[in-house]
Amino acid sequence: MHKLGRGHRDKVQQFMTITGASEKLALQALKASDWHLEGAFDFFYGQQSHIKSYTDTTYLEELYKRYKGKLFFRFFPLSSYFVVCLNNLSLLLIDRHLSRKKKLTPIFYADPYTDMILADGITLLCNDLQVDPQDIVMLVVSWHMKASTMCEYSKEEFFTGLQALGIDSLEKFRERIPFMRSELKDEQKFREIYNFAFGWAKEKGQKSLALDTAIGMWQLLFAEKQWPLVDHWCQFLQARHNKAISRDTWSQLLEFARTVDPALSNYDAEGAWPYLIDEFVEYLNENGIIQNGQFK
Repeated sequence: MHKLGRGHRDKVQQFMTITGASEKLALQALKASDWHLEGAFDFFYGQQSHIKSYTDTTYLEELYKRYKGKLFFRFFPLSSYFVVCLNNLSLLLIDRHLSRKKKLTPIFYADPYTDMILADGITLLCNDLQVDPQDIVMLVVSWHMKASTMCEYSKEEFFTGLQALGIDSLEKFRERIPFMRSELKDEQKFREIYNFAFGWAKEKGQKSLALDTAIGMWQLLFAEKQWPLVDHWCQFLQARHNKAISRDTWSQLLEFARTVDPALSNYDAEGAWPYLIDEFVEYLNENGIIQNGQFK
């Protein structure tokens, strides 16, 4: 590596630090991508994802079992039953009393959702990865898994996502976290993650995204993108809109944040923006947030 220029040496070192790869693999990936780091990451993890074996699947199975749903039990009376989570002590005590009083029989069973990783399992996964559950990188993880719903990973989503990332152990999972975080810096990937977040965060069966959820997601995403108007946008929605957010508004806001400067100097009032964004611009001007072409 001593024959390389300083810029190339730095990239090799950075690549090795993020991926845990050897110097040889780092050089191979960087040369294959003409020394572009993002391309090198794609090349490296693309190559890694093809290295599948029975052992890999076995390790994934063990990981999945660690995080998947918990057992429940039911009390079966003559005409109805009570469902209680074993982790909920207060409900457990109440129904034990009912069981003694009515002579019900508790029967352990696997809930239909136990073959999924749910909120408790994802929290445990975050603890194992040493990542805060509210960290945006967990959204990137869900994007890689193509997860259909927030706080849920099906077995297929979990396996497919981790295999695509070349992950078959907690150690490798931890090693990939910096790479997944770096993907947010890529303009195209950020757009894909942003658009994915709408369907992932909305409630099942709903076409729109609940306002409180949308605001939380915008604050998370635009903190990464550093859009200076995000807090004003959220305040505007709570003051003037207070309704669920459509997919069109969701997708167009990213375009607005990307192309219109915070002082609105290049805002086109005749453009094809959703009415909500046009009203937001009026709100900014009416409240003196934009004055004389300056963002306050």
